[in-house]
Amino acid sequence: MEKSGKFFRDGISRRDFVRMTGTAAFAAAAGLGASSRLAGAEAGGTDAIRVGVIGCGGRGTGAAFNCLASAPGVELVAAGDLFEDRVRGAVNSFKEKVPAEKMKITDETTFVGFDAFEKVCKTDCNYVILAAPPGFRPQHLRAAIESGKNVFMEKPVAVDPIGYRSVCESSDMAKEKKLGIVAGTQRRHQANYIEIMKRIHDGAIGDIVAVQCYWNQGGLWVHEKKAEWSDMEWQCRNWLYFTWLSGDHIVEQHVHNLDVARWAIGGVPEKLTGLGGRQVRTEAKYGNIFDHFAIEYFFPKNVHVTSTCRQINGCSGKVNERILGTKGQAYLNGGGRIAGENAYQYAGENWDPYTREHTDLIESIRKGEPLNEGRQVADSTLMAIAGRMSAYTGREMSFEWVQKTSKLDIMPKKYEFGDLPVEPVAIPGTTQLI
Repeated sequence: MEKSGKFFRDGISRRDFVRMTGTAAFAAAAGLGASSRLAGAEAGGTDAIRVGVIGCGGRGTGAAFNCLASAPGVELVAAGDLFEDRVRGAVNSFKEKVPAEKMKITDETTFVGFDAFEKVCKTDCNYVILAAPPGFRPQHLRAAIESGKNVFMEKPVAVDPIGYRSVCESSDMAKEKKLGIVAGTQRRHQANYIEIMKRIHDGAIGDIVAVQCYWNQGGLWVHEKKAEWSDMEWQCRNWLYFTWLSGDHIVEQHVHNLDVARWAIGGVPEKLTGLGGRQVRTEAKYGNIFDHFAIEYFFPKNVHVTSTCRQINGCSGKVNERILGTKGQAYLNGGGRIAGENAYQYAGENWDPYTREHTDLIESIRKGEPLNEGRQVADSTLMAIAGRMSAYTGREMSFEWVQKTSKLDIMPKKYEFGDLPVEPVAIPGTTQLI
């Protein structure tokens, strides 16, 4: 598809946009007055950070505002999305809220279609935000690194082992090219998480024996199919509910909690076993994903991680991580505290991690020591993918086998609007492990 032409100011409303993004950083970024108050934002000079946004939905647009608020010398220069209405909505919001000297996106640097990511990477941007549905992430990351761009990429970063290996290769390429990569696992940039994790690693709870992590909540948005939408368009617009696009909610959402578990323990699991199902969200509009999972991961030294996630209305909710040690327990969410011999309650600064992750990346770029979180987030993403694979098939498996041997590739063979049959819902005991 060709790049879009004229853009109008009839896109999403300000109220709808704020509701869609829903972060404290967004409200601050609207005025762009908070950047000088962020720790480290002034460091490293004012070399221009020219941002191209790939994926202009709520998270991509919100991440652009977070980036603008994160440091001085940041400007928007390009935007691309599969759908014109998404790009138009994002550009309209930028025009409304971003000062003219920072808003440099034009019709010529605004792109639509499956190849929009390539066109953004061909502009003079030097920092790209990757926020299209996760299934596209490996391809988009490869293009960005090959084009010499620093990258902020949303989590998760793949939906299958083939995509995982691609992300690892691209991350290694970025290291060779001295390019930065930071991922949207914002807990790694959140003050209370950083402090509690430091104390855990310094021995405050003794030796870790187990981790319990949860993301149990109600349902999310869903888009019914419209008559004018092809299969491909509907699936891309309703991307949460198709494994090839989201990885299922254990990958798309619960990866945050699994990343915290890996951060605490270090390394990756040796094996895992899990279960899950599709008990409530059974209508066609919910695609082919499950609505609940429970996975057990076995790490070296007999450390076990118990993981549960659920998206079912009317049930109790819980989003948290609990680290159990021989001398105490750490609770990461809800402010952060340690119970036991070295009891502690975090009461320090609470900066916005959605903005701080950009601050950290930009500061590292300007210092000439770019952060590279590529393999870190890839391993956490694969931990979630492996959990899904175990639940879908009913099989226990070696994590190393998933890393190095599995040939599972769930992406379509071609990207074009038209027919795209929905893959059947997995049936444990019947679905094969590939």
